[in-house]
Amino acid sequence: MTNGGSAADAPQWWQTRTFVLLAALASMVPLLWPDIPPLVDLPGHMARYRVQLDWDTIPWFSEWYRFEWQLIGNLGVDLLVELLAPVLGLELAVKLIVLAIPPLTVVGLLWIAREVHGRIPATALFALPFAYSYPFQFGFVNFALSMALALNAFALWLRLARLGRFRLRNWLFVPLSFLIWLTHTFGWGVLGVLAFSAELIRQHDQRSGWVKPWFRAVAQSLVLAGPVLLMAVWRNSDHVTGQTGDWFNWQAKANWVLMMLRDRWQLFDIASVAILFAILFKGLRNPVIGYSRHLVLSAIFLLAVYLVLPRIIFGSAYADMRLAPFAMAVALVALRPKPGSEQRRAALWAALGLAFVLVRFGAQTWSYWLYDRSYDRQLAALEKLPEGARLVTLIGENCVNDWPMTRLQHVAGIATVRKRAYTNDQWSMPGAQLLTVRYRAAAGFAHDPSQIVTPDMCPFEWWRPVAVALTAFPRDAFDYVWLVNPPAYAPRLEQGLTPLWRDGRSALFRVDRDMPGAVLSGEDWPGYRKYLERRRRMIERLRQRQAREARD
Repeated sequence: MTNGGSAADAPQWWQTRTFVLLAALASMVPLLWPDIPPLVDLPGHMARYRVQLDWDTIPWFSEWYRFEWQLIGNLGVDLLVELLAPVLGLELAVKLIVLAIPPLTVVGLLWIAREVHGRIPATALFALPFAYSYPFQFGFVNFALSMALALNAFALWLRLARLGRFRLRNWLFVPLSFLIWLTHTFGWGVLGVLAFSAELIRQHDQRSGWVKPWFRAVAQSLVLAGPVLLMAVWRNSDHVTGQTGDWFNWQAKANWVLMMLRDRWQLFDIASVAILFAILFKGLRNPVIGYSRHLVLSAIFLLAVYLVLPRIIFGSAYADMRLAPFAMAVALVALRPKPGSEQRRAALWAALGLAFVLVRFGAQTWSYWLYDRSYDRQLAALEKLPEGARLVTLIGENCVNDWPMTRLQHVAGIATVRKRAYTNDQWSMPGAQLLTVRYRAAAGFAHDPSQIVTPDMCPFEWWRPVAVALTAFPRDAFDYVWLVNPPAYAPRLEQGLTPLWRDGRSALFRVDRDMPGAVLSGEDWPGYRKYLERRRRMIERLRQRQAREARD
């Protein structure tokens, strides 16, 4: 590895262990206040954890869900919850686990920078806000945890290579590869890409040419290949479903790049990404900073994987989106001062980097406080909900992909967490997670995305208009209806629903068995006839496809 200075040189403030510790602690601040980390999918995952923990003691869970422990590459937080929740309680356990992800990410990035450059370059600070990247905001917590572990494992890989401890590295990384795969497959794959690219450069530096280094790099990286066997068993299982598709969607890929730091304020988030691209460009044509070959090759490999990855893998969406922030973060960490550059300029870069970090973390703290207020306001409805209720939740959305997102798309999961209730927002992808939905009485309101309702029909989405959902849900299957910021609808559609709680447009109703529900008509919703025509065409297309499949 390249050394950033002689051993006699005193480290600058951003290169000390104290700074690394303070940066890690600062990354935790945004998550300290909210009771529930306001991440889009997290409440839905928390509902799964509740079923997991109470499966043997709550008899009605088995009527609604199927839960079965399996060896899959998506178990990181699930297993930690199994250990911590009996001691701390589910909500606190989840908060502490999620709270650990940003500092692990920060430490991993700075440790990588230290191993590659000899000392942490000032420009590495600009990568730290990726601890709150868009995939983390989406609530992909197993993925985010696996990536944080992968970054630290990669730093350890580099350190052991620098020290010449290859035998120890081989022994350590066999179990580490299985641990990271078990947390989430994505982190294991990224670790393989990073380790191979770094090993390729190391082998090339020791030998001329590129042919032999490729073979030697592959040989050294084979210690990470063990989980391939588990992957083959998992994906070839009979109960595994989920398609892979939407390849080379360049528009989506361009959008994911703009959204790498997406949270609440669109201009602020995009401007932040623009600043980072400007810094990367500076590294190409600047007398003061340049790139490390070790990490720039890693960033190029990650970029290539990003371009090749489809949007959906095994039924799991946003596969390529998850990689974009980490490719960018590795590219930023690859930057370093050029030999002979002035220390004064390095201090300036460090000051600018620290300011960027503090502004991003400060904005994140304010944003999460606002999201926490909206959670508290909506969750007040649960005080009126009895234990074990069968609850259909209808959560308002629109057909425009609003930049902030409400973070309420899976808030119904907290009803399962606190009231052991049935909610219709769980995912049901056999083989991708441990829980699937088996409540057939709920029909088309059994699982995600049946909880999403809109003012009108949205193109390319399976969301129902609110007027349709209020009149179409199977009344015998549910005891309560929870409306969360729904679009406007005709008051007559509340027929057969007894209000128990209201706050603005949000409301909780009990289903009145003695009164029939409202029947939807064109007077209640102007788009009713258009909806019926669209539904007719969809049914016709489905019948034609089934007929073709029968002939084939």
